[in-house]
Amino acid sequence: MKRRKFLAATALAGILGSAKTSGLVSAMTKPSSAKELPRRRYNDRIDLSVIGFGAIVLMGMRQNEADRVVRESIDRGVNYFDVAPSYGDGEAEERLGPALTSHRSGVFLACKTMERNARGAEKELVRSLKRLKTDHVDLYQFHAVTRVEEVEQIFAAGGAMETFLRARADGRIGYIGFSAHSEAAALAMLDRFPFDSVLFPFNMVCYAQGNFGPAVMEKAKSKGVARLALKMLARGPWPEGASRNYAKAWYQPIDDPDEARNAVRFTLSEDVTAAIPPGDIRLFRLAMDLAAEFKPLSAAERKQILSETANSVPLFRS
Repeated sequence: MKRRKFLAATALAGILGSAKTSGLVSAMTKPSSAKELPRRRYNDRIDLSVIGFGAIVLMGMRQNEADRVVRESIDRGVNYFDVAPSYGDGEAEERLGPALTSHRSGVFLACKTMERNARGAEKELVRSLKRLKTDHVDLYQFHAVTRVEEVEQIFAAGGAMETFLRARADGRIGYIGFSAHSEAAALAMLDRFPFDSVLFPFNMVCYAQGNFGPAVMEKAKSKGVARLALKMLARGPWPEGASRNYAKAWYQPIDDPDEARNAVRFTLSEDVTAAIPPGDIRLFRLAMDLAAEFKPLSAAERKQILSETANSVPLFRS
């Protein structure tokens, strides 16, 4: 099942510098207490929590429960929130917007669009802003760019990049980025525009068993593009006949605490700004706990962790 349809079905089943961003900058750079998650530099003066909140977590929750989960995350030091209109056909946006109302000036809000033409992207941005109850998002991203043909559509006359540039100029978006599950598409995007960030699967199994990720990491670093990680806790595709005990995960996640610690340490040691865990509250909390005690891998530890993935099937290959 396609990821977008999977998430919708699951939901049914169960230029910065304006006055409005000045508070964001100061909030992003305030000293963290001992109990908060570490933060890393994103761009300019913006620091993000090393664990981001993927709003898929909120799908299926009542609003009061969503409010509590968002407050809990902020109390733990999370200031990076990520959402997309395709998550539950808008349900994630509808829950996240009200939950962030009283916190908006102190968080970094990222949204995405699957639209590849200017008209569609404009319509979707307007709708996302309305659902999120805000007049701007801090990062707007081309969502799940998979084929090089999509890259051509985005940058063609009448393509979605036209909307992104207009929206940045009028203050409705701050930074411009993209997410991708394809190395070819990600590399093509990085060659076409000075993006602020790339959201990509930087994952120990994919690195070791699929050689998937290193090329994107290298190019992004060489161009000064911030790296945000997806699929940090992905083990691989669900095995045939496996009990799918994480309804909102379209892949099999790593939930064993020791293995998960390795996965978190690997991704956060790969020079990323932040990582977004799977959209399950249990896995999100596990990732926060492990990231709070993060220690960089030594070369020997990294080699050992990668060798331990030998019997795993990667979710993506180069």
